Amino acid sequence: MGSEGPSEVSVHITGFKKFHGVSENPTETIVSNLRGYMTKNGLPKGLVIGNCTVLETAGQGALAQLYKLLESAVAERGNGSSNTRGEVIWTSLPANDIAKALAKMGFNVVPSDDAGRFVCNYVYYHSLCFAEQNGIKSLFVHFPLFFTIDEETQMQFVASLLEVLASLN
Repeated sequence: MGSEGPSEVSVHITGFKKFHGVSENPTETIVSNLRGYMTKNGLPKGLVIGNCTVLETAGQGALAQLYKLLESAVAERGNGSSNTRGEVIWTSLPANDIAKALAKMGFNVVPSDDAGRFVCNYVYYHSLCFAEQNGIKSLFVHFPLFFTIDEETQMQFVASLLEVLASLN
C-alpha cells in the first residue's frame, strides 16, 4: 500500500477589464490582487494557483489570450472534441454542490445556466469547448460590483471557492 496523497489542483483564474457601462470591473481587481491575498491568508491544501490573467473585454480580441492561457493549463493534448459549434455544453464540475458548500460558508450564491449575453458568454463557451477537448474543467462565476458587495467580502468568497474546488479533488 502506498502513501500517495491527493494530487494538486491547479486553478487558472481570469477576469475582465472595465467595459461599457462598468467603470470598475470587480474581477480585474480580484484577479490582480488574488495571489497576494492568498499568500497572506494561505492557500487551501492541495491547491496551486496557476495564471491570474485579466482579459480585454472585446470578445474576439480576448480569444487569443484566452486560448494561450488555457493551453498553459494543459499538460497533454487530447484527441479533439466531439462538440461542434452551436451545441449546448455544460461544466463538468458539480456546480450545485459547489453552491451548496459556499452557502454553508455563509455566501449567497445561486447556480445558473446563463453566463450572460455579452463577452462572458462568449469566453465561457470557448473555455468549456477547450476544457472538453483537453480533459480539464472550467467554471464561470459572475461577481457583483463593489458597491453591492465590498471587495474584502468578494476576496473571502474567492478564497472559499478555491477551498471548495480543492476539496473536490
